[in-house]
Amino acid sequence: MNAATNESDMEILDDLRQVFRDGLGVEPVDPITPATRFFADLGLASIDAVVLGEELQKRYGRPLPFNDLLAELGGRAERDLTVGELVVFLQQNL
Repeated sequence: MNAATNESDMEILDDLRQVFRDGLGVEPVDPITPATRFFADLGLASIDAVVLGEELQKRYGRPLPFNDLLAELGGRAERDLTVGELVVFLQQNL
């Protein structure tokens, strides 16, 4: 975890749940966990990834290299993103 942040995994996960609900209008039947996949489980589209990046920057009040995360995602065989990967990304960039 980045020493500059006091956010724990659970706090970040709770933040993400709120961003999914309030920023993207996602109210999944199953709880959002670290294993939840952005596209396959939440049924979101690639444009939603852009909106998510904007919502996270608003929530944390700072720019985040979200485009880098999406570019890395595009270069791998499994092109879905888990909520756990988002938690790690936020830990590294907050």
